[in-house]
Amino acid sequence: MNTHTTVLVVDDEVRSLEAIQRILSDEFEVICARNAEEAEAVLNGELVQIILCDQRMPGESGVSFLRRARELWPDTIRIIISGYTASEDIIDGVNKAGIYRYITKPWNPDELLTCLRESASLWRLQHAAGEVNVEVKPVSDRLEKVVTDKRRNAQKSFGFDRIVHTPESPLVHSIRLARQAAQYDISVLITGASGTGKELLARAIHRESARSDQSFVVENCGALPDDLLESELFGCKKGAYTGAYQDRVGLFELADNGTIFLDEVGETSPAFQVKLLRVLQEGEIRPLGAQRPRKVNVRVIAATNRDLLAEVAVGRFRRDLYYRLAAFPIHMPALKERAEDIPVIAARMLMQINQSFNRQVPGFHPRTLDLMNAYHWPGNVRELHNEIQRMVVLSDENAPLEPSLLSPEILGTLAPKPNGASHCSAQQLKDIVAEVERAAIQASLERNQGNISRTADELGLSRVGLRSKLERYDLRRGQDDDDAD
Repeated sequence: MNTHTTVLVVDDEVRSLEAIQRILSDEFEVICARNAEEAEAVLNGELVQIILCDQRMPGESGVSFLRRARELWPDTIRIIISGYTASEDIIDGVNKAGIYRYITKPWNPDELLTCLRESASLWRLQHAAGEVNVEVKPVSDRLEKVVTDKRRNAQKSFGFDRIVHTPESPLVHSIRLARQAAQYDISVLITGASGTGKELLARAIHRESARSDQSFVVENCGALPDDLLESELFGCKKGAYTGAYQDRVGLFELADNGTIFLDEVGETSPAFQVKLLRVLQEGEIRPLGAQRPRKVNVRVIAATNRDLLAEVAVGRFRRDLYYRLAAFPIHMPALKERAEDIPVIAARMLMQINQSFNRQVPGFHPRTLDLMNAYHWPGNVRELHNEIQRMVVLSDENAPLEPSLLSPEILGTLAPKPNGASHCSAQQLKDIVAEVERAAIQASLERNQGNISRTADELGLSRVGLRSKLERYDLRRGQDDDDAD
């Protein structure tokens, strides 16, 4: 039942309005208007997907009204009904008003219903394909192929088999839970630090669910203030707030029959939490500035890097909303908790970065992997990806990624602390100190454009001492030893 699809029927004949409403009301939400003025008032207060308009009406004609509707509400599907098959203004209107379909009187009820079903499907396909405006009569089959191809490619890119880990990884338990949750239409709350792959797990759950052939939409709830977040999720009418220059279809509506991923849901305000709770309880949204609620059927997967139960205890997160979202909680372990996964994740990332950058870096020096395993990765998988990208950019072609390519922040963190015990062996400590020293010298050389004297002064070394270290670490100089200061 297309209860989320609203059809505005514009006709000055009461019997015609009643007949069309009776035919469409089982599958659509139908709003009736007697003329262009009433229709415009409806469009100002409601989100309408389809306009079905009679051509001959007192005052403004159907084509003239639809031409204006194209400018003010460009994402509506516009259909005209007329008993004058050879009317030149109808033909002109198909072009200038962007009319999708022309229906002649007397119309057949089954054909009218089929036309509206096709129009509703077209509207959903256009939004799924990222195309909003109905500028020309689209080819539905071609558009459907675009959407189908997009979803097929997404399914190839996101799945449980794409989450890289070893058989001994603690991530195995999280994935096992997610596979079970995917089979049931239940709300899932994914917890874990930023960068652990919560969205990747959510996409895999969607792919393995019964909703996999429908939309998967994402919203970062911590990135927007309340009014903009409400507009993004629930939609809005033009003029509903300052900056609302056009009608906006909300993500809940775009995700109808599919899945919505609410990232960083713990960052929402108590006022917004009340509105989100109502949507989850009632299964309906009310766009900002709209007069009526709209039914939606959406699976919600939420994620947070906060301890929501602790937030509930101090009153920053609603308890009833927590239990709505956390029907099936899953925790994503931090990268430091699964160091055994780092080599396989790094290898997969390097392969992808090679393809993206058109490089052929063969792999990692063993010592580089040792240092990467020893680092705690506060930014988790996202930080690891950024680090490997940086190393590839700095590396020589066809050479393994050397330890010296690691960022100074990582090498500095791994250096032994003066007053602290270390779990590393003496040889490991010696190697780490050497890597930090090498990186510091190389960075200073780059800053001073290879000038030996300035580099030695900056590092507090003599020229002889610096030359010794350059030879030890096989560092290239940009200028000769007798460079001028």
